[in-house]
Amino acid sequence: MANEVCFRNLDLDRPWLLDQYQRRGGYEMITRILKDQVAPSQIIDEVKKSGLRGRGGAGFPTGLKWSFINRDLPGAKYIVCNSDEGEPGTFKDRDILRYNPHALIEGMVIAGYAVGANAGFNYIRGEFWEPYERFEAALEEARKAGFLGKDILGSGFDFALYSHLGAGAYICGEETALLESIEGKKGQPRYKPPFPAQFGLYGRPTIINNTESLASVPEILRNGGEWFRDLGVENSGGSKLFSISGNVSRPGNYEIPMGTPFAELLEMAGGVRGGRELKAVIPGGSSAPVIPGDQMLGLNMDYDSIAQAGSMLGSGAVIVMDDTNCMVKVLERMSYFYYEESCGQCTPCREGTGWMYRVVHRIEQGEGRQEDLELLDDVAAKIQGRTICALGDAAAMPVAGMLKHFRDEFQYHIDHKKCMVG
Repeated sequence: MANEVCFRNLDLDRPWLLDQYQRRGGYEMITRILKDQVAPSQIIDEVKKSGLRGRGGAGFPTGLKWSFINRDLPGAKYIVCNSDEGEPGTFKDRDILRYNPHALIEGMVIAGYAVGANAGFNYIRGEFWEPYERFEAALEEARKAGFLGKDILGSGFDFALYSHLGAGAYICGEETALLESIEGKKGQPRYKPPFPAQFGLYGRPTIINNTESLASVPEILRNGGEWFRDLGVENSGGSKLFSISGNVSRPGNYEIPMGTPFAELLEMAGGVRGGRELKAVIPGGSSAPVIPGDQMLGLNMDYDSIAQAGSMLGSGAVIVMDDTNCMVKVLERMSYFYYEESCGQCTPCREGTGWMYRVVHRIEQGEGRQEDLELLDDVAAKIQGRTICALGDAAAMPVAGMLKHFRDEFQYHIDHKKCMVG
């Protein structure tokens, strides 16, 4: 009955406030963990059991990542949240910061307790000013309530949490470039190994997770790892936020169980705008290879289904395109983005992204040559797998995907010096 009263008194217009989060059961888990002195290994095991995989794009098992750190190692350890969210088509994490920041804070405190870290940083994309202000206000509320700082809730456990604004560089979404940026250096990826769990922020063991991943932790522990795992399907536990945009009637963020058919997600978003034909879908942000619309309609939204179709679930950014889209023009825009955002550290990426953009631009302008198709295939193959970080792959995979599924449009541009779709 008490819970019913709490939910009746929810202020749905201001869900980001501390009292509203507590009415929904917020901070109950960290209170219980600290009061009962729950073993950190028990927390990590429960997160492993949940099947939670990184929601930022890589999909690495969260609990397994936490277990890599040696919590008994003396000295500082850190928890870092990646709220940079620079993948085109992705806009879910900024809404967590805007509307549910305390879930992220509680998740980071729990993660800190589990791995033996006493400090954390939330790296927020510089353009996200409203989310940054919301998160800062939530931090102040949490500190005043005793959920952050020294001797949290009288338990003897200390955890300080700070936000850090980036400057809008796509490369800083890569975890080691993000660490370099926090340290005040140029945002460029580090060579690995060593991995951040051994040598991370300021040379200390560090765990880096996505916003959605960490914000899921309190609910997982409250209801149990098996509960979360059973929401999804094998190898893709839980529910997930999908950012759906493009030619749909109701673009936005939709939380659905992993394994939900894409057709259902499309229906939630109001279907293809204007009742037009579904031509193509990019299922996981612009770095994910495109999938033709008719094929996508038969797929489910989970890691394995999308991977078997030759793409990846990525960040869960679903970009829908109808039959009015020119795929050459789409690829030109994406190729320009990766050309501009390459940090320039690796030669294949620095030079190759420029080559790919210029060739696609030439085709789009009606100046393409027959050998350009083979040249694009060749350059993409020479970039993929040959760079320090995944930006090279992110630039090459869309090119390979477009040529695989929509080569006829590129050929039409070359043959007729104009666009097939008008």
